[in-house]
Amino acid sequence: MMTSNEVLVKCPHCQKKFTYNKSEFRPFCSEKCKLIDLGSWLNESYAIAGELQEIKDDEDVE
Repeated sequence: MMTSNEVLVKCPHCQKKFTYNKSEFRPFCSEKCKLIDLGSWLNESYAIAGELQEIKDDEDVE
């Protein structure tokens, strides 16, 4: 039985329902899902939309 302060959500990776405030791997249901998501970021499978900007050296900035 859930109490009023418990929130049931779906894991963003596997879609399994879990109690959000009882998971130490929030927003994921498990360490496995958390690490799979991290691996996707590190492999550049995910990207944040936006225009690329050229990075200038400190010497080029006036």
